[in-house]
Amino acid sequence: MQPSVVAYLVVMSAVTLGTRILPLTLIRKPITNRFFRSFLYYVPYVTLAVMTFPAILTATDSPVAGAAALFVGVAAAWLGASLPQVAAGCCGVVFVLELLLA
Repeated sequence: MQPSVVAYLVVMSAVTLGTRILPLTLIRKPITNRFFRSFLYYVPYVTLAVMTFPAILTATDSPVAGAAALFVGVAAAWLGASLPQVAAGCCGVVFVLELLLA
């Protein structure tokens, strides 16, 4: 293994462990700040959205099909459809649009 790869792994490990261990060791009291608690509450949702949204648009051959599936999925979820129903609707929209646009 090259020395630069080992250095990258050491730095990556230090950053990962540091961000996980330091809060556990430095913050011993419950967090009472309302803004900070709200911020920490929404971090997982924002992270998931940031990772998922570009994948939705680029997973298909046509970004138009991805955008249409996103629109249908949001509308179906807003109207109370279950997760399998939303997924099936999005897959159906992509399938039809890919056939029409190809």
